[in-house]
Amino acid sequence: MIWIDLGNKRPTDTDIPNWVPWTQQEWDAWLDKSAKLITALTALDAANQQNERNELIDANSAHWGALKEWMLALSAGKCWFSEVRELYSHYDVEHFRPKKEAKALDGSKRDGYWWLAFDYMNFRVCGNVGNRKKGGWFPLKNGSLCSTHAQPCEESETRYLLDPIDDDDVALIAFDEEGKVIPMPGISAWEQERVNETVKRLKLNAHGPLAEARRKKWQQVNKLIEDFITAKARCGAGNNPAAKAKLIEVRARVREMTSPVAELSAVARWCLLLRNDPQLSRLMG
Repeated sequence: MIWIDLGNKRPTDTDIPNWVPWTQQEWDAWLDKSAKLITALTALDAANQQNERNELIDANSAHWGALKEWMLALSAGKCWFSEVRELYSHYDVEHFRPKKEAKALDGSKRDGYWWLAFDYMNFRVCGNVGNRKKGGWFPLKNGSLCSTHAQPCEESETRYLLDPIDDDDVALIAFDEEGKVIPMPGISAWEQERVNETVKRLKLNAHGPLAEARRKKWQQVNKLIEDFITAKARCGAGNNPAAKAKLIEVRARVREMTSPVAELSAVARWCLLLRNDPQLSRLMG
């Protein structure tokens, strides 16, 4: 999982790599259509026409789909949850808070967050391996406030699902050398539960190719660390052009693998951080 600063990004931004900015007029038109759709959904819900409300959401899926390429550009083409480009299948623009119905841990259902169906701040990019497994899953901790259209309080909900646009959530995740997502050491029991439930629901460990790719990434970085340590020791014994050249090569490779645009950069970073060595930490891109 990678942090995406969605709240401070717009399709009109001119500094997003591999993105042709929308004009302000295009973005305003998108927002205007969203507002009109929410008004129509509100009227249908007030009339107890929930089926028609949900049909209207489905009929306008192309509206949120129009933001897909922009959202992918924000993550250098990577899934926001798995941090890979191909291994997690093709991408969906998924609704973080489900738009039709929301499922609790026990499988019971409540009405979804339909008023957020066309709110781009509720959109995430997710490979469909995880998105299909997630479905309408959005459990809240026992005793949590639960947002409704009449009394919206999304920011006060105590949710299980980790969110890639919340950097505190992203910081709860670590990795082991076998390529598995694990809770960050030292976090609370509740935070561990959140990590474990998110990993299970999004198949972040159960999808074999993804775990294997992480394991290989870990091995690659580990080998670079050993090369760095060896070359550093040789340089310390005196002028050694070959060792110095190796250091330069290793530094460049590590910075490439830990760059935010690289696949599984979070795994590479964690492999370095686990050594608890300031010299290695400075290698990160």
